[in-house]
Amino acid sequence: MIQRDGHCTSLWQNGETAYKPAPITDTKDFDVIVAGGGITGISTALLMAERGKRCLVLEARELCFGTTGGTTAHINTLLDTPYATIAKNFGKDNAKATAQAAQDALQLIRSNVSRLNIDCGFSEADAYLFAQNGDQDKTLQQLLDATVDAGVEAFAANNIPLPIPFTTAMRVKGQAKFHPVKYVFALARAFESLGGAILQQTRVTGVENNADGVTVETSQGRFVAKDLIYATHIPPGVNLLHLRCVPYRSYAMAVTLSDEAYPEDLSYDMEDPYHYYRTQMVNGQPYLIAGGKDHKTGETANAAAHFTQLESHIRKYFNVKEISYKWSSQYFEPADGLPYIGHLPGQQEHIYVATGFGGNGMTYSNVAAILLRDLVAKGAAQYETLFDPNRIKPVAGFKSFISHNADVVKQFVSKLLPHEDLKQLADMAPGEGKVVSYEDEKIAIHKDGKGGIHAVSPVCTHLQCEVKWNNAELSWDCPCHGARYDPDGNVLTGPASMSLEAAPMEKALEHSKK
Repeated sequence: MIQRDGHCTSLWQNGETAYKPAPITDTKDFDVIVAGGGITGISTALLMAERGKRCLVLEARELCFGTTGGTTAHINTLLDTPYATIAKNFGKDNAKATAQAAQDALQLIRSNVSRLNIDCGFSEADAYLFAQNGDQDKTLQQLLDATVDAGVEAFAANNIPLPIPFTTAMRVKGQAKFHPVKYVFALARAFESLGGAILQQTRVTGVENNADGVTVETSQGRFVAKDLIYATHIPPGVNLLHLRCVPYRSYAMAVTLSDEAYPEDLSYDMEDPYHYYRTQMVNGQPYLIAGGKDHKTGETANAAAHFTQLESHIRKYFNVKEISYKWSSQYFEPADGLPYIGHLPGQQEHIYVATGFGGNGMTYSNVAAILLRDLVAKGAAQYETLFDPNRIKPVAGFKSFISHNADVVKQFVSKLLPHEDLKQLADMAPGEGKVVSYEDEKIAIHKDGKGGIHAVSPVCTHLQCEVKWNNAELSWDCPCHGARYDPDGNVLTGPASMSLEAAPMEKALEHSKK
């Protein structure tokens, strides 16, 4: 079973063993270093290698450890930011460009599956978006019109593939689905066959600019390349993009059905947050994969309750035989609705980034691969202006952007003001985590399933916000910029690169006895 950045096991982990890269004999003078071993990093690295670039992939843990191992793997051109919103805030031509970029990305996946003969359960599908009341009907019609105007093949539908009541629906042709881990592992093997190198358990800790490119400091030594690409979901360190991307968590379940009535295609309701559904065959067994119940990272007191809510929703409409897998995953919403792909703001021209994919990571990861390949290889790329991380932010998403960063500022200010004493919590339950005060000092305490105490500082090592306990994935999550840590404070996901500081164990033990 492969590992990923959470306590819960995803459907894609089961039956898969960790990727074992080929030994590296030459670690000198790479053309491109890609930081990140998910679908973005590996897809980009393969395209670079096919262009004759000597490329090194650095992965802090294992391939697909992060969001790629926790996606629900919808490959779609029906995007989370509707084409109506893109047209309103970026113009109709840019809505068409976004749709074309998404279609190019989907075609790249199709091509890879076909030419590399990848056995990853890839199949074509349609997507259905359905309304359930009058207000949603009006919005859906607007979305349908804008989607057609953007050049996507869409039309009104009289039925949907789900046993869920609806009022109106739209159908979008030319979507797809697959097993993301099998797909990425196959790309990695193809990349290595072209001379590409992969190093796992190698975290990037620093970057130095030099006359010919960059020197990358890592936990396994120094590497030199002309160009560096951050495909790490969110770039590490401190950057303007951390204020332009808001971290969210989404919940998913893979279930078997007693009546074998597995729905085909991809489906989405119009609730806020919306639910999404599809079926995937894995090792001969079909699974209904349903997700939703999204919220900002670190902003729920009981993350596990979202699983309960999602299960209740699924059981309301489907004859569930077994909840086989349940997991959550993190994504980053861009402030203006479109991802940031290109030169990293504030850095020299040889450093690139791909982030802010929202809920469309499978699609935008491949948009990024194509765009970054062309930027590095040719110095220019189609759509580079549209997705430029340095673009001036238009009004789309401005309200939520300001609201999120007001929360961030509040976190900073709270570090400077006196706190009220927290109510001391006695008898912590196994699996529980709390940030508590002891002798005017805050400590993040977790009691594991065997009663063992784990104590760390609650101060995120990225920008000093206070972490919150995630009782679903058993992790400390930062609500400011999405850094996540395991119960012992080790980094699970960036932008943090350093672990939480260990707290004096005697204080934690003293608290736990109260």
